[in-house]
Amino acid sequence: MIASVLREFVGSARFAQALTLLSVGFAFSTHAVRSLIGWPGLLAALAGLLALAAVSLVARWRAVEWYGILPITILVFVGWAAASVLWSNAPGITATRVLYLVAFAFLGVYVALMRDTIQIVRAFGDVMRLLLGASVALEVLSGVLLDLPIAFLGIQGNLAAFGPIQGVFGSRNLLGFVALIALLTFIVEWRTHIVPRGRSIASVVLASACIALSGSPTAWAALAASLLALAALYGLRRAAPTSRWRWQIALVAAALVVLVTAWILRIRIIELLDARNEFDVRLDVWRELSRYLNLNPLQGWGWVGSWPDAAPYTWIELATGRPHGSALSAYIDTYFQVGVIGAIAFIALVGVALVRAWLLASSRRSVVYAWPALMLVAIAATSLAESFALVEGGWMLLVVCAVKAARDMSWRDALAAGRPPEPTLERLGDDPAPDTQGRAER
Repeated sequence: MIASVLREFVGSARFAQALTLLSVGFAFSTHAVRSLIGWPGLLAALAGLLALAAVSLVARWRAVEWYGILPITILVFVGWAAASVLWSNAPGITATRVLYLVAFAFLGVYVALMRDTIQIVRAFGDVMRLLLGASVALEVLSGVLLDLPIAFLGIQGNLAAFGPIQGVFGSRNLLGFVALIALLTFIVEWRTHIVPRGRSIASVVLASACIALSGSPTAWAALAASLLALAALYGLRRAAPTSRWRWQIALVAAALVVLVTAWILRIRIIELLDARNEFDVRLDVWRELSRYLNLNPLQGWGWVGSWPDAAPYTWIELATGRPHGSALSAYIDTYFQVGVIGAIAFIALVGVALVRAWLLASSRRSVVYAWPALMLVAIAATSLAESFALVEGGWMLLVVCAVKAARDMSWRDALAAGRPPEPTLERLGDDPAPDTQGRAER
């Protein structure tokens, strides 16, 4: 009797909803968790979440379509990172960091399997409101009421000077990245009417204020790319289906022109963003990395995720004169850690997921399909200057979006059916029926 009740409880939709909120909240608040209870506490919490997610998956085993769950690009990237244990100069660190990578990937897969896209959007929206609200509250306490930094959280108390602020994330660039994700999520919530209008407006204002107060040039650049993508999707969704492919080609050509122009005018853009100091820091790191890349260009130095206190990472920090937790670029970080093959696998993972999500967003009627595409645009743009997509919350978000896009537009399903790939209806029904909170736009 007790066993059946427990099985029903862990297999319920409410349990999956609660576990999704916990997983997303935990993944994006790891800095605060580490600051409060240290690495042992964080790993214990992660182990608990993994156990609950595994039990929930077993309980809902028959409701999940297991065929083609993971995109091959995820398997290749994670598999190559795991294989780097064989040639890593610190195999113990690499092994534990690969397990850490797999743990957050598992949570991402769980969220993608158990929740519809609109339910994932609501979960991310609720978590981001809480985290950004807590960040602003702590910044007010530190910078206005106490006028003292909160050292253990990394909050410097600069709110009275209008930033930069760090919130519960430990750095202004990570706050800017999370606020950007939140802003795009709140816009999708607003357009789909899944939360009250007043809450949507307040949430957009909160996220916009956090981006501005973070003072992160990376966030501003990624915001510009995301808004351009949002405008392009708005136009594509209103184009006639028969001519949409022409607009897609024109959009790709325009994007290439913009990228080439941005590269040519990169110095001027850096000056406009007031990012000369940050660019110089990145240039110093990349210059030092290039010296060690020549030694292991094909396979890299072994996967570590966030940089540990081990060679050659400590050597790079000594050469640049400051500590670094990453290469300040996800693409360069993967190249350094897992070589050319790993970098190609990561680019393929982001690129294939973005293409799939973009085609879905431009062809499906529900606005909620724009969310994975916008998230992937934000990740791809931010990854040029930050490595957030390789660890914890950023990595989990990438996995969620890649899995959702693959399950809606799988070439394996298309080959099995003997027809060209095209968007297919999600098994669990992504387009929500009208409810008491509103109606998804069609």
